[in-house]
Amino acid sequence: MSQAASAIPFQQGSDLISTTQFDLDSVETLFSLSDSLRPLGRSEYACDVLHGAVLSSLFFEPSTRTRLSFESAFARLGGGILTTTGFTFSSMAKGESIHDTARVISGYCDVITMRHPDKGSVAELADASMVPVVNAGDGAGEHPTQALLDVYTLRRELASRGKTVEGSTVAIIGDLRYGRTVHSLIDLLRLWKGVRFRLYSPASLELPAEFFDREDAHRLLVCESVQDALKGADAVYCTRVQRERITDEKVAASIESAVLLNRKMVTDWSNRDLVIMHPLPRDSRPGSFDLAPDVDDLPGLAIFHQTDNGLMVRMAIFCTIFGLDQKALKASYSVPKWHSAKPIARPGLHSAGRQAQDW
Repeated sequence: MSQAASAIPFQQGSDLISTTQFDLDSVETLFSLSDSLRPLGRSEYACDVLHGAVLSSLFFEPSTRTRLSFESAFARLGGGILTTTGFTFSSMAKGESIHDTARVISGYCDVITMRHPDKGSVAELADASMVPVVNAGDGAGEHPTQALLDVYTLRRELASRGKTVEGSTVAIIGDLRYGRTVHSLIDLLRLWKGVRFRLYSPASLELPAEFFDREDAHRLLVCESVQDALKGADAVYCTRVQRERITDEKVAASIESAVLLNRKMVTDWSNRDLVIMHPLPRDSRPGSFDLAPDVDDLPGLAIFHQTDNGLMVRMAIFCTIFGLDQKALKASYSVPKWHSAKPIARPGLHSAGRQAQDW
């Protein structure tokens, strides 16, 4: 990630490369805009405010939620989408550089979203692009829009329990070394006073040392077990082991084949209001060392609220880039011709237990 890119505040016409582009006020402004977009995300209205605008969706790593969330967000605002997935079907398979790709693709569109396996690659593309670029994940680097939707969800979940993000304790467990969602989440949550982190990871997958070199490193507590990490936590954030990024065979072999967090652990070791989060995808196969499916009917499960909320947050990101405020958005709303008189029922979007307000 280039220092120049990360130093520019996120605003109209800018790239979104890193969570370091935000201060508390700008995050709250984005969240307020996300709140106003919830009726659009629920299909209560149609919107053509980005009619004629084109998104280029460049995903050189596998993705389901992130790619479709970005594309759905842009489509719901009335824009058109160009998409490519994987190296095989791109000119990078022929040796084309990121610079040349950026220069060519940015001539076809008005904004680019990109995921790439190499850390710093999205910032490199942004440096050569003629249009704004949004980081959809760069290797083990950052995933800023995931952090934004995670904190947006956490704020809503805690509010439903009479709590706030400020002063909260967040347990983060799993792969802390290669989990780019963790890196962005910690950086973003540091904007709120009093937030503390209880960390647990298998040996060799610890949080990178650079996080402990900062002035507020006292917020980070390394724990010896999941049980210890859950003590006093208001929320737990689980992460899948990023096996695709582990090149050391000894490290790969040392990862225990067990459950990272299951129902019994939650009920035995945590408070009943614990918010359970995961950036997804999770590996639900036995022995995968991930969040077990048997937590899915617990009242604190928020993993599907995260995916739902990602749509609103990413719409808000596009609106910010194009300089659209709540007034401009509402002026463009219309009732879809296919829409019934009553709100569409949306089964399956909630956990079986506690639901965030209007998801």
